[in-house]
Amino acid sequence: MDYSLISDLFGERADLLHTFIVGTLSYFGVIVWLRISGKRTLSKWNSFDFVVTVAFGSVLASSLLSTSTSWMQSMLAVGMLVSFQYILTWLSVRTTAVQNLIKSEPTLLVFKGKFLEEPMKDQRVAQGEVLAAIRLSGGSSIEDTDAVVLETNGNFSVVKNLDLDNASALRDVRGFRSQAVKNI
Repeated sequence: MDYSLISDLFGERADLLHTFIVGTLSYFGVIVWLRISGKRTLSKWNSFDFVVTVAFGSVLASSLLSTSTSWMQSMLAVGMLVSFQYILTWLSVRTTAVQNLIKSEPTLLVFKGKFLEEPMKDQRVAQGEVLAAIRLSGGSSIEDTDAVVLETNGNFSVVKNLDLDNASALRDVRGFRSQAVKNI
């Protein structure tokens, strides 16, 4: 049997040993970093959080598969991501300018049983996606749906029984105030 084929299938012993040792240490190292940093580090509230979560996976994969990346390098990279995430989230809850820089705002897509075409085009959302969200929330009719909101994390929130006089949860939703004023 050809030695290069065996090497291609199973790899070199040193590479396998590296993956096993560094992979094990990296796995536990990432757990330690995430425990130190708190719950907010892996949340998916906005696109920035999602990018950081994907970057964690990339760093871990690099440390597992690349013999040129040391365990200490990967832990430093994870530590940097955790630190940057912590600093930005700390600043965003204290500074509106930073919050506006890294977070989008939720968008109203349906109001009082009617699709809002312009916001749907702006957010690149198809009617079928909105209808699916209504079904997933237990609804069967768009006419019985008071509001559908595209949240900052890409999820849809479906609101039934909307009380315009007491809709404080919708105060930060783009388009809600203008629609509410039209219906008063």
